[in-house]
Amino acid sequence: MAIELGRNQYGKAEARVVRVYRSGERHEIRDLNVSTLLRGDFGDAHTRGDQANVLPTDSQKNTCFALAKEKGVGEIEDYALDLARHFAGEIAPVSSARVEVEEYRWERVSVAGQPHPHTFKRTADEVRTTAVTALGTAGRKGTPISWVVSGLKDLVVLKSTGSEFSGFLRDRYTTLAETSDRILATSLTARWRYATNRRLKSWDEAYEQIRQVLLEGFATLHSLALQQTLFEMGRAALEARDDVAEIRLSAPNKHHFLADLSPFGLDNPGEVFHAADRPYGLIQCAVQRDDTEDPGPAWDSATAFEG
Repeated sequence: MAIELGRNQYGKAEARVVRVYRSGERHEIRDLNVSTLLRGDFGDAHTRGDQANVLPTDSQKNTCFALAKEKGVGEIEDYALDLARHFAGEIAPVSSARVEVEEYRWERVSVAGQPHPHTFKRTADEVRTTAVTALGTAGRKGTPISWVVSGLKDLVVLKSTGSEFSGFLRDRYTTLAETSDRILATSLTARWRYATNRRLKSWDEAYEQIRQVLLEGFATLHSLALQQTLFEMGRAALEARDDVAEIRLSAPNKHHFLADLSPFGLDNPGEVFHAADRPYGLIQCAVQRDDTEDPGPAWDSATAFEG
């Protein structure tokens, strides 16, 4: 029996890149968390300790900072595309490069009713994300083929009615009561894959549109199950954007249990709840077009080696 090296990859995780744009007294700020991941001809580094083909992770970090200055940080998809295509197009041993970016939102502090020109506060926990994968072309002409997966995470939403859960499978361990009216709450993660090799005129516009469609879908659908809600939200996003091939949604069910106030002689008609953070149901699904193209390596993240 022979033992050999399998798939491998390496990169620099979570480089915190903050780009400040100074235009007189008024400043703009972009706050990013950037991870790079390279795949390619790195076998000798594992089997022999030979680093000849290894671009140091410190160099990858430096590239993130340098491009933030040289090309700027406009829309995070373009920034990630520039980084991924740099590694895939200029570093010979690289067969593909992946760049993942999280963006944290800041808003201006208000002073005497006016937005302050250079003081900010962090907004809610919601994070905008993108992940770009580009195939290597070092030594060859042409722009690397690329895939863009954008999204959001930690978008906490709640509806206080308009949700039920009944008619479910039962076994001898089932104690859950059916309900025709419950609180439905989750911390949503959504990621959508654009058609291959797209570079949109406005990634920001697409992001805001999809985010709004997801929120409206959550709000307006009378939910028979969180599964149904996620599917309908995903379907609405695809109907709104013909440049999106697939969307994946992940939603932990943030349970709210009706508090029993009967020992105190009090009625509780859906007014007082206990919010439980764990354990929780985790509902996930992908919604895609029936003629969707092969996703290639678009979804191959660093977590593939952690599962």
